[in-house]
Amino acid sequence: MSRPILEVIALDAADARAAQAGGADRLELVTDMAADGLVPSRETFVRIRAAVDIPLRVMLRAADGFTVGGAEALDGLLARARELRAAGADEFVLGFLDEAGQPDLYAVGALAEATAGCPWTFHRAIDRAADRDGLRKQLADLPGLDTYLTAGAPTGVDDGMEVLRAEAARSAAREPGYGPRLMVGGGLRLEHVPALRAAGVDAFHIGGAARTAGWTSPVSAAAVREWRTALDG
Repeated sequence: MSRPILEVIALDAADARAAQAGGADRLELVTDMAADGLVPSRETFVRIRAAVDIPLRVMLRAADGFTVGGAEALDGLLARARELRAAGADEFVLGFLDEAGQPDLYAVGALAEATAGCPWTFHRAIDRAADRDGLRKQLADLPGLDTYLTAGAPTGVDDGMEVLRAEAARSAAREPGYGPRLMVGGGLRLEHVPALRAAGVDAFHIGGAARTAGWTSPVSAAAVREWRTALDG
């Protein structure tokens, strides 16, 4: 198995530099973690892009929750996506459900089109979906979708481990809808790594775990390095 991917949430350029120094392979750029991560400004993206040379995935989500918020909200998010794309963003994170917990195919498809086929992650909205398997199959043909970020359960990896093992097996078997990489994040701890690696998971996402005092502190290069060592061991 190749070296696992380690993705770290960055809020600013200092976070980004520390994450890269610790061995992160990729960053997820967000703002406002009180709302579980929203779309950053163009200026923030530009500063972070200038600070590091590893891939950046930019969140496209304008409000807390997993619905897009209506036509006007979607139009605003599409404008933000185009602005970020024009500034050089070339990887994204997105994902929306409708009120019934089904994938919002119109919103997700419109954003995939607005980002011109760039690679993107469907984020933890999958953990709130009414039908995880059905969601994957409905999204299977969207251009650019290459990753699902998931904890296996809305409450985190502790409760989602069996789902994660099962989905890793289905990915290995190349079942329809399971082509995108499975990236695990959401309550992820170092103690989860051996079981996930044994199941074939090769992508990991951390946020608060990359910081010494949660979201009140910046990314710690030493904390990221601990994860890098654990994943490579």
